Amino acid sequence: MQPFTSLEAVAAPVRIANVDTDMIVPARFLTTIQRAGLREALFATQRQDPDFVLNCAPWNAAGVIVALKNFGCGSSREHAPWALTDFGIRCVIAPSFADIFYNNCFKNGILPITLPTEEVEALMNLVSNPATARVSINLPDQTIVCGDRIFRFAIDAERKQALISGADEILQTLSHEDAISRHEAWRRANASWLPYVSQQMIDSL
Repeated sequence: MQPFTSLEAVAAPVRIANVDTDMIVPARFLTTIQRAGLREALFATQRQDPDFVLNCAPWNAAGVIVALKNFGCGSSREHAPWALTDFGIRCVIAPSFADIFYNNCFKNGILPITLPTEEVEALMNLVSNPATARVSINLPDQTIVCGDRIFRFAIDAERKQALISGADEILQTLSHEDAISRHEAWRRANASWLPYVSQQMIDSL
């Protein structure tokens, strides 16, 4: 997973509440299990409108999305964060997120930032102007700078560190490899019967 420490990028204002995962990546694009190649799927229906924000400069090169409440609701498809990252989006800012989408962001190197509604509105107004569309996000300091405004955000400490280090759940598990190996050795020596009991339980189902 690509580490996230700081980001300077154009932020695209998406003035839509309850953006669901089918809007982020329509179901017709779910035939792939590859993370790459979903750039064109991102907001595919909305991007049929030439005036949609992600079709317009400078927001067509956005690295951040600023949206309204309940971003990422709907189905749990992980293709949604895949499409965002393939487009180049590394951060989504909104007043609230759907839980599963929020968790999937961290698993895919995306920083989801929750801000109060009035601060999201202020930020959205700023980035709607091409002259102030660029933001600077500092994860260690937990700040967003846009124009002359500074916004501060909260984040769980463990998830923050995982993003900074670029450690997904697999890497976090492997960091305990010595302890896992010790446990497996202990089990082989002291509970060698356990796999057979487990298999018998499975066979009885």
